Amino acid sequence: MKNRDIGLEVLQGIKEIKDFSQGKKTLKTREFKEVSPVHIIRKKLNLSQFNFANLIGVNVRTIQDWERGKRNPTGSAKSLLRIAEQRPEIFTQIH
Repeated sequence: MKNRDIGLEVLQGIKEIKDFSQGKKTLKTREFKEVSPVHIIRKKLNLSQFNFANLIGVNVRTIQDWERGKRNPTGSAKSLLRIAEQRPEIFTQIH
């Protein structure tokens, strides 16, 4: 394992922040498109609400609430849904 110089990394980070604030450096950004409705993603994977809930690690009631529009996925659930939508083969491999 490579030895890291944490102090040097912190100083480099501070320099990058300073360069950015002075307009000398740009930062990479990425925009994510909005996730499709949950029922569309679930049907794309050809899974029941129960099996889809188990696959992504939430309660089936959560899936039902998302699909009825009572609640919206947030945080890591939203990230998992984005992956399921854009790369469904990953989920079919582990199912």
